Amino acid sequence: MEGLTSIVIFGASGDLTGRKLIPSLFSLYCKGRLPRQWRVLGLSRTPFTNEEFQARMEAAVKEFMPEQFEAQAWAEFAPHLAYEPGNLNNVEDFQDLDARLAKMEAEADGPANRLYYLAIAPRLYEATVANLGAAGMIDESHGWRRVVIEKPFGHDLPSAKALNAAVHKVLDEAQIYRIDHYLGKETVQNLLVFRFANSLFEPVWNRNYIDHVQITAAEKVDVGHRAGYYDGVGVMRDMVQNHMLQLLSLVAMEPPASFAADALRNERVKVLASIRPVKVENVARHTVRGQYRGYCEAEGVAPDSQTATYAAMRLYIDNWRWQGVPFYLRSGKALAEKTTEISIFFKRPPHLMFPLPPGARLEANDLSICIQPDEGIHFTFQAKVPDTAAGMRNVDMSFHYADYFGETPIPEAYERLLLDAIKGDAALFTRADTIELSWELVDNILAGWQSDAAPPLITYERGSWGPAEGDALVAHDGFTWLLSCREH
Repeated sequence: MEGLTSIVIFGASGDLTGRKLIPSLFSLYCKGRLPRQWRVLGLSRTPFTNEEFQARMEAAVKEFMPEQFEAQAWAEFAPHLAYEPGNLNNVEDFQDLDARLAKMEAEADGPANRLYYLAIAPRLYEATVANLGAAGMIDESHGWRRVVIEKPFGHDLPSAKALNAAVHKVLDEAQIYRIDHYLGKETVQNLLVFRFANSLFEPVWNRNYIDHVQITAAEKVDVGHRAGYYDGVGVMRDMVQNHMLQLLSLVAMEPPASFAADALRNERVKVLASIRPVKVENVARHTVRGQYRGYCEAEGVAPDSQTATYAAMRLYIDNWRWQGVPFYLRSGKALAEKTTEISIFFKRPPHLMFPLPPGARLEANDLSICIQPDEGIHFTFQAKVPDTAAGMRNVDMSFHYADYFGETPIPEAYERLLLDAIKGDAALFTRADTIELSWELVDNILAGWQSDAAPPLITYERGSWGPAEGDALVAHDGFTWLLSCREH
């Protein structure tokens, strides 16, 4: 990439910068993937010097990626880090920042490109983007300008629309990179390769052969120090609106015409637009909400809080490919294990000529894509048990990342997303229409949860798999939740 690329991190003294952003940039540097000329300039209100900022970031990299830290590489990397104290609500501080960037850019060859990363509280997004515009820092006459905006993007549909309108006053949609780190996970990206680079699966990836789909995103930790924030968010806004609906869209999307960003994002939008809304009067039939025991005792949580820390739901996609196929989603905190998994259940054979014992039923084939922590893919099929007349059992074909690609750590999601933003590839970032469609779906369910038709808020035990009603949701249709990652 020609010219100087300046990566400006707003909120540089915060947790995200030291825990994710600088370690990811350092990893990219060690792999030789950053542009030939690059700088990082951090800005926040804390009055650090350049040296103090570099020392803090060195400590963070040693803490969060100790196995990859190399003293010589860091000695080369650190001088590229600089710091500027500033107030995001003060346009004069943006003008001072622009002047410092211009001075750095004057010493470089070629265009002056800038990536602005908003590692800040959501309430500051609008003011920060407005001040970037007011200070003339979005003008692309001397190089590209891109803005990365962290989640959550809005609190509901009206706030998401208002934020989209505010940033569109300053930025073109092509300049906006709304980040969802789930889409940067190596195993999520592999879902696209698995679906569209293997001709074996595409002919059966539809309602004719697939019985139902399950998506689980379970967290073992409770709300911890985020309790005050989480109580105003809950599981629907924290996990379902972004991560889980994005996973669903990747599972269900049509094959795009190309791997170009717009082609991929167009197909994901079509899926979200096709999901059947859960009407208020049906919300108790299609959703379950729960709260782990002791949640209301956490600091910052109201004693009578009705915030759900667990959600399970049944969704349908009203299009040609998926008509009538139920998609079951569940997510929660303080569950038995940390795992994210997508399970595809195929239909049973229409006729079975083999004699089965009375009451026995042939198990369906299932395909499980394990996003984390045991990254891999499992496929089960029926095999004859030796030395029986027609005894059968499910056997497993497994792929594990560690077995095939060695013990090299899977790259952090932010590493891929930062590199894509620098390259201008928005395929794994979320577009405005995607944001608004996902909020519309979630708002419908939340409205139902606040109505007279709401399902009860069920208390579940820490370390369990959630309330029994979550199991009953799938059992009503004759299914059980599968966790192939956990079993292997």
